[in-house]
Amino acid sequence: QVLLVESGGALVQPGGSLNLSCVADPFDLDHWAIGWFRQAPGKEREGVACIVGKDGRTYYTGSAKGRFTISKDNAKSAVYLEMTGLKSEDTAVYSCALRRPFGGTWFQIDEYMYWGQGTQVTVSS
Repeated sequence: QVLLVESGGALVQPGGSLNLSCVADPFDLDHWAIGWFRQAPGKEREGVACIVGKDGRTYYTGSAKGRFTISKDNAKSAVYLEMTGLKSEDTAVYSCALRRPFGGTWFQIDEYMYWGQGTQVTVSS
């Protein structure tokens, strides 16, 4: 049974930080690319960050560059998203997803095969 479970979402003040986790059971993350996506109310889902394969190459979209950091722990089959300098526009449901570590573009949504249910991040004072 494939299971991706996100956690760590919360209400945080602007300028604050938050760490999200995604446990991807039963995947060996060396053989997959894992992406974080988000979807705000009334908006389309968008990519945030991606970490690929054994060497852990990382990719970020413009909104995340310089503020978010993606990392992974293969032993725990876990992927993390450290978010700093949070803004109100970061408010969204954040989901992790898995795809093969080759081909396409890293934030092409239909390339992702497995998705978690998401965790809510709300940035508000």
